[in-house]
Amino acid sequence: MYKQLVANVEIDSGFWKKYIDLVIDTVIPYQYEALNDRIEGAEPSYAIQNLRIAARDIEGKYNGMVFQDSDLYKWIEAAAYTLKYKSNDILEKRIDEIACLLEKAQLPDGYLNTFYIVNDITKRWTNLCDCHELYCIGHLIEASVAYYESTSKDKLLNISCKAVDNICDVFGNDKDKLKGYPGHQEIELALIKLYNVTKNEKYLELSKFFIYTRGTENPNYFIEEWKKNGKKREFGLNDIKPMLEYNQCHVPVYDQKVAVGHSVRAVYMYTAMADIARITKDEKLINACKELWDNITQKQMYITGGIGSTNIGEAFTFDYDMPNDTIYAETCASIGLLLFANRMSLLEQKSEYADIIEKILYNIVIASMAQDGKHYFYVNPLEVFPKASKLNPTQFHVKPERQPWFGCSCCPPNVARILASLHKYIYSVTEDTVYVSQFIDSLLDCEIAANNINIKQNSELPWKGNIKLNVLLKKASEFKLALRIPSWNIQKPKLMINGKEIAFIEKNGYAIVDRIWENNDVVDFEVTVEVIIMESNPLVKKNIGKVAIQRGPLIYCLEEVDNFSNINEAVINVDTVWKETSMDISSLEVVVLIDRKSVV
Repeated sequence: MYKQLVANVEIDSGFWKKYIDLVIDTVIPYQYEALNDRIEGAEPSYAIQNLRIAARDIEGKYNGMVFQDSDLYKWIEAAAYTLKYKSNDILEKRIDEIACLLEKAQLPDGYLNTFYIVNDITKRWTNLCDCHELYCIGHLIEASVAYYESTSKDKLLNISCKAVDNICDVFGNDKDKLKGYPGHQEIELALIKLYNVTKNEKYLELSKFFIYTRGTENPNYFIEEWKKNGKKREFGLNDIKPMLEYNQCHVPVYDQKVAVGHSVRAVYMYTAMADIARITKDEKLINACKELWDNITQKQMYITGGIGSTNIGEAFTFDYDMPNDTIYAETCASIGLLLFANRMSLLEQKSEYADIIEKILYNIVIASMAQDGKHYFYVNPLEVFPKASKLNPTQFHVKPERQPWFGCSCCPPNVARILASLHKYIYSVTEDTVYVSQFIDSLLDCEIAANNINIKQNSELPWKGNIKLNVLLKKASEFKLALRIPSWNIQKPKLMINGKEIAFIEKNGYAIVDRIWENNDVVDFEVTVEVIIMESNPLVKKNIGKVAIQRGPLIYCLEEVDNFSNINEAVINVDTVWKETSMDISSLEVVVLIDRKSVV
């Protein structure tokens, strides 16, 4: 574990700036229209309508999923991050108007959830297993923290604190309090963010309560809750006893060694566990996080960074069970894994965490969204047979094309908030080291040993392996610069300073240079971007005889539209020399791979 210092980062050009601009100019406005049910041909959201009903602005009945509030909160978080890049009075006004609606809807005691406020407030906190009250507040917290950090406006933050104060009054170890925890984890990691901003210890303690209580009680809280409710549940699950592994409450978190159950819930919880482990220095919890990390990334993760191999419960199944055609791999699950990777990197600075973040960013986050910013994959398939998607009930969830919006639309605003907050994942700064973990055009402004340090990064990834860093200083400074050596790099990287090649120390997957830096020092770091033929672990039975094609951080796909029908009959010559050709696709320059002789 190490102390991470505050750093300011701006993405100012290059490959990823196009996506930032897409989020600012298209995604945020489009999603606002979707949340207001104004996208023709798309499923309605009802999120803002429900809020207006709860605020008594209009009359009506609640519509949508029980967690519909969270879509709006994730959109606010994404919108708040974009204000770091571009001021927008209209966008701020929209967020402020939503804050006013939330303030009107919030009950005097702080409770805030439109599903219960509109339907039946007497039933609040009676179905934690299914009804997502705590999950929704978690996303409200994240939104309010992001908006406060971007604008210094505290109305949303005050609404969140009031809601959490109410939760502190309801939940805890005291005799008269509920000993429950969320059916869908999220508030636990959000509470850490709220604690970081407010320094209020009770928010940290509440997060710890939700994590440490989970799976410790006998009989289990969800089972007793179900019985108390007359064995009635949401989502048509009446008479179906809550599945404890599905909710990761089958054993205490210390004893969870294998990722099980709903994949999004799992990785959100693991993210909070890593946060708490870092803050409290709980070695037993740290070890549990490491074991869970290894299990997911070594035995239950697709080559793209997708997780959750079955649509039944959107869940993990068992080690090496990785079907390609009935895959689930929800976008939100990979985003949760990205968050888990980020928190693990705060426990120990190892390149494997940054490698997974990079893999997910390129192959799930931006791949799940069309270049127009208006169509999305909820499920991220590795193999698609369009006829089966239409006619085979086991593959209805696998879509051959991205969709304009979903009734359960958790993924699109999740993509938006990750892209809008991308600057948070590029660098880590400690008391003596600047870690460059993602190769993204950006400007870093930080301070080490009372010296102000600026680093301007220009990267040619994902198409080429040239990375240049300009070090800008007011005075000479001694510190370490650590550059990630990507897992896909198959040759030793070349590192030059001011045109002269130098040796470096390799530690935990980083190339480290320790020196006294001068103003305008130029670092050139060159990694190898070339085609690699990837094979699965032989225990993945579905992939025996199959390979994947990777170039740099990108996993390539083979499509009938570019080749021929019955693409499943393709045979790849693994020894071929691929022809690499630049091509413009949807205003994005890409490198495509061509070898006519190897595909028959």
